Amino acid sequence: MDIGRMLAWGAARHPEQRAVGGRRPLTFRQWDAYTNQLARTLADLGVRRADRVVLHLANGTELASLYLAVQKLGAVAVPLSTRFGPAEIGHCLQDCAPVLIVTDATTSGQSRAAPVALPDAPRRVYVGDPLDAPAGETALAPLVGAQPDGPIPVTVDSGDLSVLLYTSGTTGRPKGVPRTHAAEHAATVAHVLQSGHRSGDVTLGVMPLFHTMGVRTLLASLLVGGTWVPQRRFDADESSELVVREGVTSLYLVPTIYWSLLNTGRMHELTSLRRLGYAGAPMAPDLARRLAGTVRPRTFVNHYGSTEIYTFTVEPDVAARPGSAGRAGMFSRVRVIANRAGADAEDVVAPGEPGQVIASMDSPEAFAGYWARGDADEAAIRNGWYHTGDLAIRDEQGNLWYQGRVDDMIISGGENIYPADIEAALAASPAIGDNVVVGLPDERWGQAVTAFVVPREGLDPEKAVREVQHFIRTSSGLPSLKRPKRVVAVDRIPRSPVGKILRRQLTDGAYDALADTASGPHAPRGPEVPAR
Repeated sequence: MDIGRMLAWGAARHPEQRAVGGRRPLTFRQWDAYTNQLARTLADLGVRRADRVVLHLANGTELASLYLAVQKLGAVAVPLSTRFGPAEIGHCLQDCAPVLIVTDATTSGQSRAAPVALPDAPRRVYVGDPLDAPAGETALAPLVGAQPDGPIPVTVDSGDLSVLLYTSGTTGRPKGVPRTHAAEHAATVAHVLQSGHRSGDVTLGVMPLFHTMGVRTLLASLLVGGTWVPQRRFDADESSELVVREGVTSLYLVPTIYWSLLNTGRMHELTSLRRLGYAGAPMAPDLARRLAGTVRPRTFVNHYGSTEIYTFTVEPDVAARPGSAGRAGMFSRVRVIANRAGADAEDVVAPGEPGQVIASMDSPEAFAGYWARGDADEAAIRNGWYHTGDLAIRDEQGNLWYQGRVDDMIISGGENIYPADIEAALAASPAIGDNVVVGLPDERWGQAVTAFVVPREGLDPEKAVREVQHFIRTSSGLPSLKRPKRVVAVDRIPRSPVGKILRRQLTDGAYDALADTASGPHAPRGPEVPAR
């Protein structure tokens, strides 16, 4: 199976069923025909099998359609983050050497500013009003309408590359993760079965297509004959309105988006919802319980995985086991091994003991190695196992409980402390809207457990840190070793576009303290370090 055929077969099964929702709805037949026209246009612009096509534009129907059109040509889609700056864009362009770059009004300027020197300059195509197309960029719209909408005479093999996704680069320059049609199809089948998707489900397409969650949401909707409802960028009120207006039945989001939806006070109005799923970051048990109690979904799934191997583990009943990452997915094998240099797949730790998560590369969902990064392969892939860099505990029943990244571990007074448990406890404080726990240098302890908190809306920061301190002492349930020694109020927790916490910004001092228990009620600003 290849990804282009997934849409074509869907159009054959239920041609008049709604495939795309929103302001520009399309049936499966219409979407298949339109993506055929786009594919022929891209071919006329010089795109051939295995060529890389950079898609650097805002989320929405046009991006999704171009993504599918690239698949039908047997070329490789390279969706880039709209949050990347010129340096990161330049790195990705230099790395993948595309033949074509597609942009829109939100990204064209950034793309042209990116420093890149390729032997053959890629052609640039603009999506939007042709009159707005910058000099040197070909307007796409006038080229599409004249194209026939019949099937594309290109044979795509399941082993061909489908997509090249660039990791967010929170710890260095972005790495390219190439994935084949076979891996993408297997990951989509696993997602459908593990999440309980059904034919006719309506899914909110707000997760960006430069991230594996966005791609999986789109492809799962195609596979089951569902409706994908695009949203250009997340806005909690607009998302709520889309759920009501479009009859959205399924959400697959990161925890921070769920927090925002709950904070609208409208979650109880979203009565069409049947299925909730999350990934990308741990969900505080308090948030999981609130969602389960408000929405009462038929299924509530935690999907733990990565761009490299889509599924590690799945918790199918978050309401019953909030915080659990569950057991290995249907195509996966996972182990928890000793967190030490040189540990291999045989160094499995006992239940209840923290260790590093590794996943088998034998999974049909797995990639085969990073794009032109032998050094990254050597660091992450050993003897057929992918070393995730994540810490977890496996309980006596075999369920995984995520503890954070290896680099996130705090060593305070000679003891290993894992932030995830502390963050989950703090999330229950009524004074906190968001929080993250890091280790900051300390003369006495080596590292001091430090909580960065976003006060709930309307609460004075100085009062918030006092209330948090009181909560830690009286209600958190944390042992003294894990209790934060310092609480810092900030206006936001730094995160990547898909919700990953950028802890390094905090440990490097790239924050402004609104209040700080280490400095009294009038805390100074954080060190003047430019934000990353």
